[in-house]
Amino acid sequence: MAKVSRRPVVLVVEDEPLLRMNAVDMIEAAGYEVLEAGSADEAITILEKRTDVRLVFTDIQIPGSMDGLKLARAVHGRWPPIKIVTTSGRVSVGPNDLPDGGKFVPKPYTSAQINGLLQEMLM
Repeated sequence: MAKVSRRPVVLVVEDEPLLRMNAVDMIEAAGYEVLEAGSADEAITILEKRTDVRLVFTDIQIPGSMDGLKLARAVHGRWPPIKIVTTSGRVSVGPNDLPDGGKFVPKPYTSAQINGLLQEMLM
């Protein structure tokens, strides 16, 4: 049986350990349960096992079979209710690059930016 959390669950996909830890800390401090993945492939594996993920927060430049934008489209295609937030310090993303409802936040981001975005998307 798949595990289900009482708090909204956010999956953070980031290959840089320090950046992932920082994002996880910000999101946990905002009251969410956080799962972590270091690649798109790892993220898909988690999503196949968990039925309670409400939002995927992904870097765009990640290793594996797809980058963060392809991951966003794959998640939207297989799990349409899951919200998508992408981030990057190197790539600029326009609204047409993301699935419907997807958001982009440039790096470096602040805790207040992330908290506001999560509240807007998950409440």
